[in-house]
Amino acid sequence: MKKFIIVLAIAVFAIYSCSTDNDLEINQANVTLNFTHNWKDSITVTNADFNDFKFTNENGEMLSIVKLRYLVSDVTLINQNGDTIITNDYNLVDVTNDENLSFSLSETIPAGTYKSVKFTFGFDEEDNIDGAYNDLNTKNFNVPAMLGGGYHFMQFDGKFIDNSGSEANFNYHTIEAVEDNSDPNNIITQDTSFEVNLGTISFGGDTTIEIDVDLAEWFKSPNTWNLNELNTVLMPNFDAQIMMSENGKTVFSLAD
Repeated sequence: MKKFIIVLAIAVFAIYSCSTDNDLEINQANVTLNFTHNWKDSITVTNADFNDFKFTNENGEMLSIVKLRYLVSDVTLINQNGDTIITNDYNLVDVTNDENLSFSLSETIPAGTYKSVKFTFGFDEEDNIDGAYNDLNTKNFNVPAMLGGGYHFMQFDGKFIDNSGSEANFNYHTIEAVEDNSDPNNIITQDTSFEVNLGTISFGGDTTIEIDVDLAEWFKSPNTWNLNELNTVLMPNFDAQIMMSENGKTVFSLAD
């Protein structure tokens, strides 16, 4: 009889342990962000579409994309109780080379419904530390010291048909806006990173967040972009950087 009781106890413990382990697994979610690019929310854009004048911006200028890569960081989740989870992950989305269009958070998160899921476009001032990220250094994503150092938020390069009907280059590069660099030892910049709020999302097990990236919005709202006037040498242009930051806030959205 004692032997039976011992065996029964072991069996119950094993069942309980398995159930507890399964609950722990179910209560944790692996989260992946997947970025899908389009133009005017209708034409899918991949690197196969590059170097072709197949896009028209809000100002009526035909353009082609030559290079596109941008930085996202600090995925933040706020649950129904108002508790906040902030990750330290960052990712360089490289559409040109078809790299890192998806990335997974480095840690699992508690499963459930979150009333707000956000990420930062670029680095905020706290994270935008000059030379701090070796992988970005090797990708030549740095900003020159004379413009405040740190890193690009985006490099969006292409060509457009100018007012004379000729092909011309554009370099739509976003960085921290340089307000005053007259003193190399005290360069004053303004943070132009911004948060993208994807809204309410539920997580359970493995979850992929599909994010639409409408590239046409960079040239549209609230500032209609005139490539004939603003095409190159935009990095030291404070006003242009502010305008680009404003336009970027409608680029990203949660896919339907």
